[in-house]
Amino acid sequence: MITLIDLPYELNALEPVISAQTLSFHHGKHLQTYVDNLNKLIAGTEFENMQLEEIVKKSTGAIFNNAGQILNHNLYFTQFNPHPSCPTPIGHLKAQIEKQWGTLDAFKADFDAKGVSLFGSGWVWLSADEQGKLFITQEGPAGNPITRIPGSSSVIPGSTHVIPGQTGHLRPLLTFDVWEHAYYLDYQNRRAAHLNALWQIFDWTIIEKRYLNK
Repeated sequence: MITLIDLPYELNALEPVISAQTLSFHHGKHLQTYVDNLNKLIAGTEFENMQLEEIVKKSTGAIFNNAGQILNHNLYFTQFNPHPSCPTPIGHLKAQIEKQWGTLDAFKADFDAKGVSLFGSGWVWLSADEQGKLFITQEGPAGNPITRIPGSSSVIPGSTHVIPGQTGHLRPLLTFDVWEHAYYLDYQNRRAAHLNALWQIFDWTIIEKRYLNK
């Protein structure tokens, strides 16, 4: 059975970037609904005893949509810290960002632009391949980069585009949730302002561990 993750901070801990009201609805209602739906959908199927990532990789349709949203939200909520131990990139990830984008500001501008320009609901991800190369991808409503197939030119479920030069499966590191329920109570239609504010609460120690696959 898939269970709802516990938040590693209090509901009001991320204010003013994310309000307690938004977090209460986003985690306690939206994510809980995906968990409840998925457990009903996989009961008695081949997916019932699979790990969440395997369900996402192997499923389609309603099962994929609910499993993908759970995995996405688990990574989303656990990347934040009201008092980040490292508020900027560190270590190997910092070096790779500077290698590919030149500066952290250039990387953030690119990531922000992908978030603002994604039409409708979805996700923007920073991911790494098996060689450590970084990719920023725009994904569909439940899309996660782990579903991308190495060497394939076909569009996989939830994806808006393919990545030239990708080698190996992608490992998701960091994400923007650009569904309106993630920000509308706090920012209304000002998606760009919301995305820009999120940089204040990313804990780059967590992102670095994901990059090193620890």
